[in-house]
Amino acid sequence: MDIEADHLGVPVFDYKTIIRMPSSEFQRICKELQTIGDTVTITATKEGVKFEVTGDTGTGTILCKQGSATDVKADESVEIKMETEVSLTFALRYLNSFAKATPLSSMVTLKMSADVPLVVEYPIANNDEAPKEMGYVRFYLAPKIVEEGVEEEN
Repeated sequence: MDIEADHLGVPVFDYKTIIRMPSSEFQRICKELQTIGDTVTITATKEGVKFEVTGDTGTGTILCKQGSATDVKADESVEIKMETEVSLTFALRYLNSFAKATPLSSMVTLKMSADVPLVVEYPIANNDEAPKEMGYVRFYLAPKIVEEGVEEEN
């Protein structure tokens, strides 16, 4: 079969901010913030990761501090590796779709840099007793571009 189609490759980026957090916490944040608005601004600073949303009913902010555990386990805490602070805006409906992969892994990795797509990565382990990584599921989402007060999805 000869299929005439363009090959779409995923470019390799050097991400300046890498956030590792419990996937269940990420799913809960996305679900709760979608009840307030359609877009979320994710800001990574030395203080932590801030998820902000503004909608018709009000505003909402969730701050996940580095090292703050949602469970008693140490591997269930938020880890931030950051070269520069970054703040990007994304559509919550896509992040909620990505969060449906939560049962695949207990942790999720968010990779961010200015003006490049966000990477949401779920590592797939063999089992919980021997966490040898078998592979991963990665989702890419371009940030919304704000031009002269009008938001456009890229």
